Amino acid sequence: MDPWIVIGLLVIAVIAFSTEKISVDLVTLAMLCVLVLCGILTAEQAFAGFGNRVIILLAAIFVIGAALRETGVLDLMGGVLAQTFGTQPKRLMAFMMAVVGGVSAFMNNTTVTAVFVGPIMGLARKLRIPPSRLLMPLAFASLLGGTCTLIGTSTNVAVSGAIIKMGLPPFRMFEFTLVGLVILLTGILYMVFIGTRLVPERDAATAASGDSMREYLAEVVVLPNSPLIGQAAFDSDFSALEFQVIKIQRDDQPLDAGPNLHFEEGDVVLVAGKVENLIKVKKIEGIDILEDVTLRSSGIDMRDAQVAEVVLTPRSGFVGRSLRENNFRQRTGLSVLALMRGDRRLMHHMADEKLHAGDVLLLQGPSERFRAFEEGSEMIVITQHQFSAETRKRGFMLLGSFMLAVLVSSLEWVPATIAFVIVALLAVFTRCIKLENAYANIDWRLLILIGGMMAFGEAMQSSGAAAMIANAITGWLQPWGVFAVFAGFCVLTILLTQPMSNAAAALVVLPVAMQAATSMGASPRAFAIGVMLSASASVLTPFEPSCILVYGPGKYRFSDFIKVGGGLTFVMLIVVLTMVPLFWPLK
Repeated sequence: MDPWIVIGLLVIAVIAFSTEKISVDLVTLAMLCVLVLCGILTAEQAFAGFGNRVIILLAAIFVIGAALRETGVLDLMGGVLAQTFGTQPKRLMAFMMAVVGGVSAFMNNTTVTAVFVGPIMGLARKLRIPPSRLLMPLAFASLLGGTCTLIGTSTNVAVSGAIIKMGLPPFRMFEFTLVGLVILLTGILYMVFIGTRLVPERDAATAASGDSMREYLAEVVVLPNSPLIGQAAFDSDFSALEFQVIKIQRDDQPLDAGPNLHFEEGDVVLVAGKVENLIKVKKIEGIDILEDVTLRSSGIDMRDAQVAEVVLTPRSGFVGRSLRENNFRQRTGLSVLALMRGDRRLMHHMADEKLHAGDVLLLQGPSERFRAFEEGSEMIVITQHQFSAETRKRGFMLLGSFMLAVLVSSLEWVPATIAFVIVALLAVFTRCIKLENAYANIDWRLLILIGGMMAFGEAMQSSGAAAMIANAITGWLQPWGVFAVFAGFCVLTILLTQPMSNAAAALVVLPVAMQAATSMGASPRAFAIGVMLSASASVLTPFEPSCILVYGPGKYRFSDFIKVGGGLTFVMLIVVLTMVPLFWPLK
């Protein structure tokens, strides 16, 4: 009975993770409680994963990455990249992916993507090319670069911790670097010669003219004595401002902009327009942005406020609720002037539109408020920041300490966990990051997920569920040989990374794959590395946080990632199936 309970929980977890109706950490903790109540695990076994050194190691890396971002070290790398690598798009893409992949080998890929988004978009404006040509390769490079070292991605660290509990020695810092470099290089070549033809060119005509490449949805109010009063909605001065009228709100009633509708005083007009034109609205007589009117009526003076574009991160507490439900202005001290989501036009009243990760907001407010929420990883400002020389100096000292930690841990002079915790402590003690921001930048949901899934893997083994699934898979594929079974687990991992996070998919498949390897007399380590690399090299859909961060700014569609990432994922699978058996023989 126990194996079926565990398998049933696994199916429920996959469904819950894919729908995201319930937070993944809550699902994980609920599963552990069920396993304990059913007597499959003891309470000590269920929560032992949270005491694993892997959890501490990942937390330290999150803090170090955030500190390097806050001191401007990573931002400087992005700025140098944007100014250095010529104007030829293919050459620029190749150098950009190489640099981003190299940085991502030692940093959390989401952090790396977040840092480079702003400089890359600035470079796209300067070269008059659509940001969509560069942002998707940026996200892919950050993911593929993570396959190069043990600390390149949380998936690698999680799998390394899991195999220790299964009786294998942990991965070394650079054990699979050569294979990772081949994966990264292959990914670069694919994007330069094949992917570049598939990546969409959103707003290519606008890019060629050098104008802004993003259209926002905004709400503009018709003021008393405005020249717009009496004009037909479908043929008005809004056209001269290069705005498209989407809908009109009059006395709380939505109206379509038909040929017989004329503007009246107090109308709230939903328009789509470029960011520069939206900012100009504030200076045009007779109309104003609704949010500014509301603020002035409340006695708030926003004349000296900063206006900036930001991207909501997957970890933002604002995601999943509307601006009204979030009490956005009251909580942040920032007002929303406009909103943009990928290549899709929003049709609802802006205050009632539920926010998604990757949404781009045009915000107005004090500069210190922008910085506060960026430090807390709630949002990313798509501009390059100014940092003092002293701050950057501390950042470079921290970078040197981090590189030293990588060296001493790879030579096994100091345990990796201790080395990186020391660097994280230095980041706080040297004021590279505030203590509260250090805690805010740790992805607690991911740590709970990894700790819980380690315990779930133990339940799969002890209950016999792993053996049942392994026997079923090997019974089907073993007639074609050990390699076919190995390939089957790699494909299964890639498929599971679509509804689940990469780390969760790897930890679900890992105990089954290793059980299958043991039963066939094959190498469990080779199977573990194959599963790990397959999880990290899957870029089929935009569900990864790195992809979500570029989804809005690049104005992508879901199908864009399937079209470009599908081919790249297939190529990555071929590389994994070819390289892993060469370095870690299956038998």
